[in-house]
Amino acid sequence: MPSEPLRIAYSPCPNDTFVFDALAHGRIADAPALDVTFADIDVTNGLAERGAHDVLKVSYAVLPYVLDRYALLPCGGALGRGCGPLVLAREPGLDLRGRTVAVPGERSTAYLLFRLWAADTVPGGVGRVVVLPFHEIMPAVRDGRVDAGLVIHEARFTYRDHGLRRLADLGEYWERTTGLPIPLGAIIARRSLGAPVLRDLASAIRRSVLAAWDDPTVSRPYVLEHAREMDPAVVDQHIGLYVNEFTARLGDDGYAAVRGLLTRAAAEGLVPPLGPDALAFP
Repeated sequence: MPSEPLRIAYSPCPNDTFVFDALAHGRIADAPALDVTFADIDVTNGLAERGAHDVLKVSYAVLPYVLDRYALLPCGGALGRGCGPLVLAREPGLDLRGRTVAVPGERSTAYLLFRLWAADTVPGGVGRVVVLPFHEIMPAVRDGRVDAGLVIHEARFTYRDHGLRRLADLGEYWERTTGLPIPLGAIIARRSLGAPVLRDLASAIRRSVLAAWDDPTVSRPYVLEHAREMDPAVVDQHIGLYVNEFTARLGDDGYAAVRGLLTRAAAEGLVPPLGPDALAFP
């Protein structure tokens, strides 16, 4: 067991606080202690590229840039079906050719899916892409500062409240074209921690997931404390969508989805190619 707490960064979103509640509060036996930092996914992606923390929740899209230093853990992340990013606009059926689109980061899984979708469905391509924090994207679309926006997280439950229309569900696109679940967020840990610590950490995260499922009321205060005044019903939808069997165990379909996304993105020149053993867990 490490002599010092592991420095971990994950988002304040309900799925992450639900997953890590028991572990972060010392309720998992024989587990490494954690020193927790809350940061949105675009920030944790940057932390991973700088090697700034021991453990991080990141976009799967950033893996090709960090797997020399970090190992993908086989649990704790966000994959699933029916949970993909959405492309939104003020008017239905908007032609995106030459339009300005706001995205939540160019190293995000959502952006990779958007680029793959646009290559198939927007002849000539979109116009300008601007990066905004994900919570600013819907107001920017609503107010006409951009033509369309790529949204993630709970926005799929609330976009109608902003008067917006769905142009595309990129999860539906991905599942229709691949048959695989959608790989969104990964848990990675520094390889230099060593294989025994990495295995202990993965076991602890898995047990933290199972503890949260066993009694969801225990994690409720931690989840709501960091949910940014999110409606409790939306919190429950968020957890129900993003915490699933792939969170407890990535499994064959999960690994296939991750490799499928990154292989396809590499073929389009969007990310560096993965080595044959890059996703292997020690």
